[in-house]
Amino acid sequence: MRSQWESLLQNLGEWQGSFTRLSPQGELLEDTPTVVSLEGLNNNQTIRQIIRRLPPGQQAEEKVLEYSSLGKSVLFFENGAFSQGSIQQAPFSEFGAELGLIDGTRRMRLVQLFNREGKLDRITLIREKLAATDSPERPPLTVNDLVGEWQGEAVTIYPDNQNSDTYSSTLKVEQKESDRLFQQLTFGDRTITSTAKINGSILHFDQNNQPIQVLLLPDGASSNCPLQVKVGEAFFLEAGWLLQRDLRQRMIRSYNNKGEWVSLTLVTERKR
Repeated sequence: MRSQWESLLQNLGEWQGSFTRLSPQGELLEDTPTVVSLEGLNNNQTIRQIIRRLPPGQQAEEKVLEYSSLGKSVLFFENGAFSQGSIQQAPFSEFGAELGLIDGTRRMRLVQLFNREGKLDRITLIREKLAATDSPERPPLTVNDLVGEWQGEAVTIYPDNQNSDTYSSTLKVEQKESDRLFQQLTFGDRTITSTAKINGSILHFDQNNQPIQVLLLPDGASSNCPLQVKVGEAFFLEAGWLLQRDLRQRMIRSYNNKGEWVSLTLVTERKR
């Protein structure tokens, strides 16, 4: 079993792509080409990370980081997938997290940020490929891509270093009408059902007092999070990525009703 540091090393290389900034409704605000390189130094005991932003017609921006340990706000899975972000949601403070998935020579990262009032403020979609590779970007995700029965395996890891959990899951997605989606998720002995209103590339789940929105995004990606996070309510942040027509990954960063980050789950699921 790989250590957290060894799992981080799965991300070494020069990643070429773009940071695409979106409004909470998925509207394109800004698209900036980027190069992010992660290099191992001292026999991979230290990581040098260089982030270059290359805005068209403007001077390039560069940020250099070096680190030899990982903070409490980040966790990695063995394949290099990871999440970093706020460990505590608190009143009148900005809040958010990054969720990163990796598949061979491509990465997809999603940043979801909330303002001081707890409202979803902006989303950044980061699409990357390793330098000197030509792996293509996936098409934009559609409702039809999601419809079906998905059999999955979920792995949950914890920021307090308790042992990981592995369990199976089943996700059934049906389009009942042209503008309604039905979803049933079963894991362990729990079953959760919900319905969403389809509005173009936005799915609105609004059965409870915490409206949740799913954005269908380029590169087969999806963003799933509340429109507002509130003190006293548990919630989760999720990124999804359709790797193949019948293969999808989802990463879920969960917070309890005290606003504390409690777990990170990676689901790999296949459509039956």
